[in-house]
Amino acid sequence: MNRIKEILKEQGRSQTWLSEQLGKSYVMVTNYCNNKAQPNLEVLNQIANILDVDVRVLIEPSKVDK
Repeated sequence: MNRIKEILKEQGRSQTWLSEQLGKSYVMVTNYCNNKAQPNLEVLNQIANILDVDVRVLIEPSKVDK
């Protein structure tokens, strides 16, 4: 699971904007944002760079520390 949609909302940016920055289709970015598809690590790093966040901010942790 990823948090791309949440980060875009926090930054006041749109999925259309991200698709233009990435050079990917709006449909692909929408699928990423709705967790219907997951970007590979290279694309995830590109998204992190575009949004100026650490890549770890974009992913939900798989484990919760106790």
